[in-house]
Amino acid sequence: MTQYLLSMPHDSAEEPTMASMDPAELEATLAVAGAFLDELAASGALVFAGGLHPPSTAVTVDHTGDDLALADGPYTRAPEYLGGLWVVEATDREAAVAWAAKASKALGARIEVRAFQEVPA
Repeated sequence: MTQYLLSMPHDSAEEPTMASMDPAELEATLAVAGAFLDELAASGALVFAGGLHPPSTAVTVDHTGDDLALADGPYTRAPEYLGGLWVVEATDREAAVAWAAKASKALGARIEVRAFQEVPA
């Protein structure tokens, strides 16, 4: 089975967090996300899932040279950023896309599907 990353982009201008959401909206979102996670877990496809804090909370670490350099914020600036993700195991791309379609429908968001690289034999 191949592992796939299902990722959910967010608009960089907004940087939404659970703490900034209306409590009723948060409860509804957590309910549909929880139902999707329960279905993923029950199927055996779920490897890992998580939501990320906005890019403004990031620190970029660069120790490629002699000195360690830290910079507050993301490494790149973009109109969208990775807000949440699922790692799933699926038999093929079509099965991973089917999971992404369920996530997109449940959460009302676009979902990107990308396979993890496998080490060549």
